[in-house]
Amino acid sequence: MVAVVAGVAVAAGPDSTRWVPAYVGLGSNLGDSVALIGQAIERLDDLELTRVVCRSGLYRTAPFGPIEQQPFVNAVVGVLTLSTPMQLLQRLLEIEQGLGRRRDGERWGPRHIDLDLLVHGEARLEAEGLRVPHPGIPERDFVLYPLLEIAPHLSIPGLGVVRDLASRVVDRGVQRLR
Repeated sequence: MVAVVAGVAVAAGPDSTRWVPAYVGLGSNLGDSVALIGQAIERLDDLELTRVVCRSGLYRTAPFGPIEQQPFVNAVVGVLTLSTPMQLLQRLLEIEQGLGRRRDGERWGPRHIDLDLLVHGEARLEAEGLRVPHPGIPERDFVLYPLLEIAPHLSIPGLGVVRDLASRVVDRGVQRLR
């Protein structure tokens, strides 16, 4: 069976395995943020069971949370994956570590790279270390603006449609870089 998702033809496996659309948020405010996000996207696309099918532009955004720090560069990518949410999260953590992310600092603090699993198909999951869809989506301009660019009609389970969520979020000075 072959289906077309986001303009990409994908085949279901003989065991009825199904490619699932998922969205990943990327952010960086240490080092060469633009290069780090580019490398993270390349590594995502190199994953055995995952393919990047669309990506937003890059956005400069104010830091979110209580820590004073430099602005971030953010983006969102859409992928098709055969991985479960937990499997995909594990791969995202491995990519972060490979690009210099250390999780020994303050929460909300500066980071070389941050990868968040935002949405995984229709999944609604709450497990240790993972909530899908990401519960912070409705209040995060740095997620919604890039997501609006690539998936304005996406219905996020339990949260709403991206276009509607983006129209209600507070814009904290998001600037599109490219």
